[in-house]
Amino acid sequence: MKTSVTAGLFVAASLAFATLAPAQAQPLIDWDKIQIKTIDLGNKTYMLEGQGGNITIAVGTDGIIMVDGQFAPLSDKIKAAIRAISPLPVKNLINTHFHGDHTGGNENFAKEGVTVVAHDNIRVRLAAGTVNGLTGAKANARPPEALPKQTYFGGSFTIEVGGRKAILTHVANAHTDGDTWVYFPNANVLATGDNFNNFKRYQAIDFGNGGDVRGMIRANAAFLNASNAATKIVPGHGPLATRADVAEFHTMLVTSQLRIEKLFNEGKTEAEVVALRPMKDYDEAKWALSEAAGVAHTRNVYNSFKRF
Repeated sequence: MKTSVTAGLFVAASLAFATLAPAQAQPLIDWDKIQIKTIDLGNKTYMLEGQGGNITIAVGTDGIIMVDGQFAPLSDKIKAAIRAISPLPVKNLINTHFHGDHTGGNENFAKEGVTVVAHDNIRVRLAAGTVNGLTGAKANARPPEALPKQTYFGGSFTIEVGGRKAILTHVANAHTDGDTWVYFPNANVLATGDNFNNFKRYQAIDFGNGGDVRGMIRANAAFLNASNAATKIVPGHGPLATRADVAEFHTMLVTSQLRIEKLFNEGKTEAEVVALRPMKDYDEAKWALSEAAGVAHTRNVYNSFKRF
């Protein structure tokens, strides 16, 4: 089937929202204006862009595997985009992490019999509610219908639907403590979740909920090991990526760790490290969307080292 493409644009606010802080509550968005764009990745595998985290769709002979579901107000539009790809039902919805711009649609899909699959820490976070360590923003506990019904506890986990295989791999303490990345071997497509974005911007590290820059580095190293020059990489946010894009992002993370951990180990306070601007060259190379984004990144990395 040829790709069904609906033109759509991200509003500028979504970029800041996606890269400055974890998406806990729905931002002020005119949902009626958001459209879903479908990108054909080959071998009946697709990337959907809209508002919030990117979605990956893999179509099997009797059903569909879906990775992430964006915000609840977009569920009907997402379902329509999927129907334009295939009339088959979605069997599994995989959550890459618990933030609302990836899990907001859980209830709407679960009501139609879709099984939500995730690392068990996602179920725990959604059931209990969370607090953002950087901003103090609170996310309320989600209702039972929003919780994953099939969970795993570490390592890798495989889902098969109609001849399509999705390999789920947990990476501990990265963007959060419940991150999963997904590889579709028969399409050579890798969905990263929010351990990587392709906006060439800093990515939030949710240290208040188990996030750690060292885990994000491990995640991106895993992406590099699992991919080749032909791999199509669906980032948590931003346009379709290549292995080279991941390598660039990985270098930024490694540089962040080396510079900021050195200052942390010297006994400098968070405020002192922020004042030193250890990532100034990266900030000015536009990895920081704003001065506040540069500060947020430094604080996120610094707080990673308070975990132990």
